[in-house]
Amino acid sequence: MLSDHTNDKDSPPQPDNSNASDGIPKVVPALPVENRRARNLPWRTAFHWLALGWSDLWKNPLPSLLYGFGVFVISALIVWALFLFNYEYALFPALAGFMVIGPLIANGLYEKSRMLEEDERPTYLAMVFVRPKSGYQALFMGVLLLGLMMLWMRAAVLIWALFFGIVPFPGTDEIVPMLFTTPTGWALLVVGGAVGALFAAFSFAISVFAVPMLLTERTDALSALGISMALVWNNLPVMLAWGAIVSGLFLLSVATAFVGLILVFPILGHATWHAYRAIRSDDRQEGESERMFVRPA
Repeated sequence: MLSDHTNDKDSPPQPDNSNASDGIPKVVPALPVENRRARNLPWRTAFHWLALGWSDLWKNPLPSLLYGFGVFVISALIVWALFLFNYEYALFPALAGFMVIGPLIANGLYEKSRMLEEDERPTYLAMVFVRPKSGYQALFMGVLLLGLMMLWMRAAVLIWALFFGIVPFPGTDEIVPMLFTTPTGWALLVVGGAVGALFAAFSFAISVFAVPMLLTERTDALSALGISMALVWNNLPVMLAWGAIVSGLFLLSVATAFVGLILVFPILGHATWHAYRAIRSDDRQEGESERMFVRPA
């Protein structure tokens, strides 16, 4: 007959850790990891970038001013063509769309600031015929931003039709009273402004650092878009301030019939380069581990 009492030699050994009497190990929190995309810059740093952009403008100013003059001429021609071919209803969406593709147009200004940073002498031809390190990925970036601009313009037309129906555009002489003196007009301004702000914020976040990144780094467009959005999100206060400065100066340029773009656009382009260098400096780049999609050929 077997004994009901077990022998001490047959019992399982006790754990060495006296605190683990319940058999469940203590959960140890993970060690803190440095956020390499956060620079913790105060919002006032945006004005420092603007000052650096002003400084770059007046270092060999002729190429930058010619660049700004070219942007002014193209903008004026586009507006003239809209009125000539009776597409003036697309004027306001086109102005908002300019904010979408603005970082792409400023590529030559980034190149000048980069050359100044490396003690090279910039020329107008070097600014116009830029050769990004990412090659054709910069062209792919342009296609993506143009597609986003076309999507916004289509959304603007749909919002117009939602509030006023499928009717001919009344003309610029009647549209202002219609928008500001009728309840439907005010509703259109609120909804259209909100949707436009979403488009502008999204395009700003994905492109403000992506275009300079494609210029100086060997990466792909989709990775650059994602990294740019991550950099903006992790440096939100200073980037909100910078976005407000860009929007305010662009509206000021529009109020001067685009003439202000001759000076404002180069300043913003050079300043954006310094924003990129401040937030994505060489010591904050993680190389191939940041490639989220494909590598450029």
